[in-house]
Amino acid sequence: MSLRVYLIASGCIFALVALGHLVRVISQWEAQVGDWSVPMWISWIGTVVPAAFSVTALRLAKRKPAWRWHNSNR
Repeated sequence: MSLRVYLIASGCIFALVALGHLVRVISQWEAQVGDWSVPMWISWIGTVVPAAFSVTALRLAKRKPAWRWHNSNR
């Protein structure tokens, strides 16, 4: 797998995670893990951080590589 494919895949996965948290915040869905009720502010963090990761990964995927492997005549 190339680096570009990896960055696109991870960017899309992070975007889906951010979207899931955003839907929870907008819909005011309750989340519970065992006996613990998950506060809504955790989903705000779960929206912003993966969204930033997604944007970063997709921007890096668009860039041309700064280096190239090639054979030099040494």
